[in-house]
Amino acid sequence: MEKTQTHKMTVSVDRHSSHLEQFKDFYKELDDQGQTIEKLPHEEIEVYQLRAINATLRHVWNHNEYYHSKLAEAGFTEPKIDSLEQLASVPMLEKDPLRGDKEKILCVNPKEIGQVHLTSGTSGKPIYTAYTLADQYVYDLLPKYLELFKEADDDVAAIALPYEFALPGLGFQRLFQFAFGTAVLSLGKGGYMAPVDKSLELMKEYQATVLTTTPSYAALLAEESENYGIKIGEDIPLKKIWLTGEGCSPAFRERLEKWWGCEVSFFYGSTECGVIGVECSNHQGYHVMEGHVKVEIIDPDTGEVLPYGRTGEIVVTTLLREGMPMVRYRTGDLGKLQPSQCDCGTKMDVLQLRGRIEHMLRIGKEDYSPFMIEHFLMEIPDVGLWYHFKLNEGMLTIEAEKFRTNLSDEQLAKKIQKHMADRIGIDCEVVIRDDIPRTFGKATRVIIN
Repeated sequence: MEKTQTHKMTVSVDRHSSHLEQFKDFYKELDDQGQTIEKLPHEEIEVYQLRAINATLRHVWNHNEYYHSKLAEAGFTEPKIDSLEQLASVPMLEKDPLRGDKEKILCVNPKEIGQVHLTSGTSGKPIYTAYTLADQYVYDLLPKYLELFKEADDDVAAIALPYEFALPGLGFQRLFQFAFGTAVLSLGKGGYMAPVDKSLELMKEYQATVLTTTPSYAALLAEESENYGIKIGEDIPLKKIWLTGEGCSPAFRERLEKWWGCEVSFFYGSTECGVIGVECSNHQGYHVMEGHVKVEIIDPDTGEVLPYGRTGEIVVTTLLREGMPMVRYRTGDLGKLQPSQCDCGTKMDVLQLRGRIEHMLRIGKEDYSPFMIEHFLMEIPDVGLWYHFKLNEGMLTIEAEKFRTNLSDEQLAKKIQKHMADRIGIDCEVVIRDDIPRTFGKATRVIIN
């Protein structure tokens, strides 16, 4: 009999009521039918999303002065839209007004806050995100995505993500423990209590089957395993790696799959919005987690909502948040949406990511995504997973390391130059190094002078 996955634990919050309680019945009905939202006809998903958006609009209208005033300025006399197309009339939420203000969009009494996360603040002051306990342990776990997540209670999940400030580490821990009953190894990312050698040893000791980490840290762990005599695939029998926290190209992912000997998939989310999209095993893009979020694509200059197939800025509305809902939040990420035609059977829209707006590289007169350039660089098996793209007055210099090759530095540099010119028409300088710094934080790949 095929193993079925159920929520391992349920949590109730004493004396709690919320605008989201109504959606418990919706998801219970799906459970009773043996259904999940990922397999519903898209028309039914949209009916749910409209209902959830209107519940959210009523909540922020009644409980937050900033949201209320913005809606009133936009001409709303009541917090309601009649169709998803009318969502475009709701004001968008910009990042700058939120930076450093912990109560700007808080929609509950501060004593109801169960946990606070914040962004790194690398682009300015951090953005605070407050969750109620019900947000984290009740509503966030209502939608099930059994086609996308195959983890179960006989898995052991190693979480090599930050546990400090940001959401990812604790968010994945709750998902694995409460939804799947999975044992968790809380590795963090190279802190003083969890250096790389101890992390690898723990994964070996407990025979970890799932690893959740960033692309660069997955590369670092694989690299360091050789130094400590640990054979990945044998001593650590991973079945699946979830990549999040940084973007990377499909070619980078494929290199990690070969190195680790297991499937590697992308998970797209943010501290502000939580889960947004998840790759299925077909690797054709991110299925949007339409139980949790409504995603739009807009023209970043005009704010116009773009149709399927057009690339623009990703805008996210959270559907199951009471503490600090995000209504039409401008993420600063670029992507495009397409209807799902995936043979995995998931009906949720597919999102193709194109990187962040501020990370686009202007080379000559063209803009290039670093992910695209990385993809073609990673096609060269002689090139390692650590590199820099340095841009100076429109001229690109690639700093790269060798990977298990007998080519000389000069031969590899010429090979990279020819490959990049042939594949995407970019003329670049190439420097071969053997000392590109490793990092436990987000990898810095792009350096603009």
